[in-house]
Amino acid sequence: MPPSSTPCTAIVTGASRGIGRAIAEALGTLGFNIAINYHANADAANESADRVRSAGGQALIVQADIGSSPDRRRLVDQTGEAFGDIHLLVNNAGIAPRVRADLLETGEESFDAVLETNLKGPFFLSQLVAKRMIAARNLPPGCAIVNINSISAYTASINRGEYCIAKAGMAMMTKLFAVRLAEHGINVFEVRPGIIATDMTAGVQEKYDKLILEQGITPIRRWGHPQDVARAVAAIAEGRLPFSTGEVINVDGGFHLHRL
Repeated sequence: MPPSSTPCTAIVTGASRGIGRAIAEALGTLGFNIAINYHANADAANESADRVRSAGGQALIVQADIGSSPDRRRLVDQTGEAFGDIHLLVNNAGIAPRVRADLLETGEESFDAVLETNLKGPFFLSQLVAKRMIAARNLPPGCAIVNINSISAYTASINRGEYCIAKAGMAMMTKLFAVRLAEHGINVFEVRPGIIATDMTAGVQEKYDKLILEQGITPIRRWGHPQDVARAVAAIAEGRLPFSTGEVINVDGGFHLHRL
């Protein structure tokens, strides 16, 4: 986002650890005010806030369940009360199924929980923030919504179908908001990570070590890191893609490339 006389403000959901923490820290180096959203781990959220402040930004910690309508509204309201106008929303919060069940055994409770946090929540949070952005005056160019998605948007994993469905929905959500908000100068992007070293992938490290390092499932033969994703978000936040919207930025080591 282009420099301005006052700091820009971002909401980063699921910012207490992993990719969300790396994004918050990267935005801190750009001088952003950041609302650090977390669901349950207050200590981790405080550590993220400390890192943001050390990097040069300001941090507000807001506990909120992104799947809850009252919590989403409170997150937006508290951010506005603390920092004023909101310039950037990063929809990063997401959960995996508690149990990786075969597609024929997937339960409704798991389906509802994953869709509520990974798709319904980001959709309606984007709606709230977009309305506030549109209503604000004198917002700088470069205001944006960034959806942190996954290669699961197009890669079928039959033992976590609800997760794949949610991520496929987020891909369309990006397109819809991009079309609707373009006239207001709000660009919308999808950052699509591949295999990233986080708590979510820790339990399958041995499997992916073999796929990446031995079998070369990704042309770039290494794990991705949260900072790789954060760099992509920072480029958007700096306003480096002013004539782009609805774009998918793959951060996947080349996984998406079809090869013979």
